[in-house]
Amino acid sequence: MRNVQRLRSRRRSVSRHPSRESLQPPAIPTAYRPMEPQIPRENHPHPCVSVIIPAMNEAGKISAVIAEARAVHPETEVIVVANGCKDQTAAVAERMGAKVLSFAEPLGHDVGRSVGAEAAKGRILLFTDSDMVIPSGELRPFVQAVQSGVDVALNDYTGPIERQPVHRVILAKYTLNSMLGRSDLRGASMTAVPHALSRRALETIGPSELSIPPKAQAAAVNRGLRVEAVYGVEVGRLNPGRIPGGDPLEMLVLGDHLEALEAVIAERGIRGGYHDGGRRRSVVR
Repeated sequence: MRNVQRLRSRRRSVSRHPSRESLQPPAIPTAYRPMEPQIPRENHPHPCVSVIIPAMNEAGKISAVIAEARAVHPETEVIVVANGCKDQTAAVAERMGAKVLSFAEPLGHDVGRSVGAEAAKGRILLFTDSDMVIPSGELRPFVQAVQSGVDVALNDYTGPIERQPVHRVILAKYTLNSMLGRSDLRGASMTAVPHALSRRALETIGPSELSIPPKAQAAAVNRGLRVEAVYGVEVGRLNPGRIPGGDPLEMLVLGDHLEALEAVIAERGIRGGYHDGGRRRSVVR
């Protein structure tokens, strides 16, 4: 069913220190966030919040991303999944005090979320990306929502729905939520960051399912978890420019949603849990 192959996680990690790289890793901006010296530069030994950051060749941004992530809660651990990096991303992340899980070859899109979740110790898991610096003030609402009882706290961001035609990925998100009986979520999706999970949600869904975010979202709804769109972060304006000619991940994300719909039908029946109304199908047979 998938049009783009997803490489599954290879659990064999490699050295965290890249070989045959530059002898001098990039300098960490020591003046970054000078007004908040109370932000620790190392992981808390007993974290409440685990921030999971998949990264591929983001040495220029990762220190700022980690600094914002670490500021979301006084008891935080930051986990960076260095996903086939060929630059100094892992070295910079380690110097910033993050726990780094390094893999020599790319794991595949979103698989880093599963790997990071398995290693997380916190009661709350917050997911963000390494290619955008989201201020800690826009990350905290997701942590606070889980603290208040939400199991899956989604980004209330639907994308540019006013454009015509509407992007197929946006339509897929709306379709899945409608099939799940959660049209109130509109286009909110675990495909987008930031989002947060409770430990209960992680144990109910399972870490491996997080590598296919729409399927994990369907499982969360089907299994009675509390799923809410809690706060809007306009990640569209933070994303780096797309490759001319289209989004290279579009077919992968559409395939993810087809897998999620297949899972809904398998669990709820061929009509996805909806009744047949007053139709008398035997008349036309």
